[in-house]
Amino acid sequence: MNELQLKEEVTVGQEMKEQFSYLNWDGWNSTKEDRDLLLGALERISMEEPDWTYIAARIRLKQLYHRVAGIRKITVASIYHSFYETITSLIDKGLYDPSLLETYSAEEIKELGQALDSKKDESFTYLGLHTLIDRYLAKDYNGEIVELPQERFMIIAMTLMKKENRENRFRYVCEAYWALSNLYMTVATPTLANAGKTHGQLSSCFIDTVEDSLRGIFDSTTDAATLSKNGGGIGIYLGKIRAKGSSIKKYKGKSSGVLPWMKQLNNTAVSVDQLGQRQGAIAVYLDVWHKDIFSFLDAKLNNGDERKRTHDLFTGICLPDLFMEKVEGREDWYLFDPHEVRTIMGYSLEDYYDEERGEGSFRLKYEECVNEPLLSKERVSAIEIMKRIMISQLETGTPYMFYRDEANRLNPNSHCGIIYGSNLCTEIMQNMAATSVKEERTEDGKIIITKEAGDYVVCNLSSINLAKAVEDNVLEKLIPIQVRMLDNVIDMNVIEVPQARLTNEKYRAIGLGTFGWHHLLALKGIRWESEEAVHYADTLYEKIAYLTIESSMKLAQEKGSYKVFKDSKWATGEFFSRRGYESKEWKNLANEVKRNGLRNGYLMAVAPNSSTAIIAGTTASIDPIYRKEYAEEKKNFRIPVTAPDLNPQTTWFYKSAHDINQQWSIKQNGARQKHIDQGISFNLYVKNTIKAKELLELHLLAWKEGLKTTYYVRSTSSEIEECESCSS
Repeated sequence: MNELQLKEEVTVGQEMKEQFSYLNWDGWNSTKEDRDLLLGALERISMEEPDWTYIAARIRLKQLYHRVAGIRKITVASIYHSFYETITSLIDKGLYDPSLLETYSAEEIKELGQALDSKKDESFTYLGLHTLIDRYLAKDYNGEIVELPQERFMIIAMTLMKKENRENRFRYVCEAYWALSNLYMTVATPTLANAGKTHGQLSSCFIDTVEDSLRGIFDSTTDAATLSKNGGGIGIYLGKIRAKGSSIKKYKGKSSGVLPWMKQLNNTAVSVDQLGQRQGAIAVYLDVWHKDIFSFLDAKLNNGDERKRTHDLFTGICLPDLFMEKVEGREDWYLFDPHEVRTIMGYSLEDYYDEERGEGSFRLKYEECVNEPLLSKERVSAIEIMKRIMISQLETGTPYMFYRDEANRLNPNSHCGIIYGSNLCTEIMQNMAATSVKEERTEDGKIIITKEAGDYVVCNLSSINLAKAVEDNVLEKLIPIQVRMLDNVIDMNVIEVPQARLTNEKYRAIGLGTFGWHHLLALKGIRWESEEAVHYADTLYEKIAYLTIESSMKLAQEKGSYKVFKDSKWATGEFFSRRGYESKEWKNLANEVKRNGLRNGYLMAVAPNSSTAIIAGTTASIDPIYRKEYAEEKKNFRIPVTAPDLNPQTTWFYKSAHDINQQWSIKQNGARQKHIDQGISFNLYVKNTIKAKELLELHLLAWKEGLKTTYYVRSTSSEIEECESCSS
């Protein structure tokens, strides 16, 4: 459609201006005619005419070009022809990192500038472009946009390849730009926002284990505040903290339990915001056998004693197989105080898990605790705890479910530790350990504190756009460069919490994920509720796993293995045999890994990635669509959206999330989880009319299908704030 036809097609009225008031007409640097065209195009976006989103995006792009050209004092026609000058200018203004000019020569930057492809800007939907402009493109200190979409992608590529050998660096930058500009993948939100700039770290989120001591609790809170300040989401395991009524220095009944420390973390999340953009995001995890479990489950409810509520925290519950068996059998369950268990039994119950389904060390230790007369305990019905879990889920969306035995059974680095819980979005599963103060002394007028560093987990994420990468058949080319980019984040990152830096270096963990699953199914003509979809998930994710492991192995050949590769399940081959990888191709790869090592101790994790999926113009994560047509609403905008590539052929394969039989979603995810060494942000979508028995059946099926976690229970009556820390 040419501009004349477009002008004839669209009209604008005062009502429409009010509907799209977020566009801030007073600051708009283009003609009234353009404004009217944009409003008209937005009004036309519908199931019947979904492609109006691209027309609206073109108009918004024109506005952006004019605005930036005015700031740079150049013509719109040459907007992408001054890359070197742009970098120099933004470094002078203190917006870009000076190391860009220190690493790359003027000739290299000018050549990279010639590779910028402005036509790629036309791939964005309107909402995708709006999101990229509003939240990720560089702004000056007055809030003016000073960067273009393709420049952002190139700056990310240059930043992540800075430490590569000079002879290959330019090629790697071009490959990374190819992957990003074609929207074959996206990097995590912190990397997308901060790469190449003078501030902000690149990792998505972190996981801490809190020691059961006053110093340990306050130190963990300080660390959480430090990471939150820089845009990180935090997962915190509280299961080692003594329960309410426990003893302190042998004085019985003095402990206030977990809840006061949750209140402190809640205040931290609210008061230490993420780079001034949104309040901090913290998830807390507790074991289902902990004596404080009922107050923990009630902490987010909208009724009851407000002094016992932590509305700004997210909650997750750690569930052993034995508990799920007791729920299914309608049997009793016992609650313990972890401090008392340590004192009387001489071990920590949370340090054990069942090595096989139906047998293992956790259930043996649990039964020892049940039968120990010196140990105080509370007997409750397992199903009553489960009811309280489900009540909270239907009202607040949480707690998340963390199936700790399965997570630890499939932990490739179980030789070095244990996984107690997960992160803010339930897709990261890595070894965890508390950091403790060993010595504090004065020397020559200085205070010297010696700590024993625990495993403070760091999440480094990016995601494949399945709908585009699979359809264009580029996975073999894409995944090696994506793994290299992720691995380089580890060396590029500046993390203010030292134990997190040490853990990052120890495991070199990455989380390669995916989005666009429902979009891909629609393009393939595969119905969500079908064995075909389950089989396709199994086949596709096995291929992605193979390519990811192979890429990390080749990086290890080039740069060396992660520090604790020896004796890992990667090294022994158990990772491969446990998953039934028996083909000749897989056996060859297992032998190569054993011989050459692996660069990264953890490799795959599927994050929620809602905002970056919007930028890529596809469906989020492995989720089904919300509706075929809806309005994306945030605090300052409302934009009409349709399912991607909606047409008479694909419409039959787009079924709304709350209308899908969730058993099929669980089966798909069980097939997918087998190939992913970490976890998956997996939502359950239910009607608010769902019966308790039906929700219970979904949870039991998720556990039996081998899921390591479930994320939110998204009821039709609940509103849930999207997590953006892990968006990748």
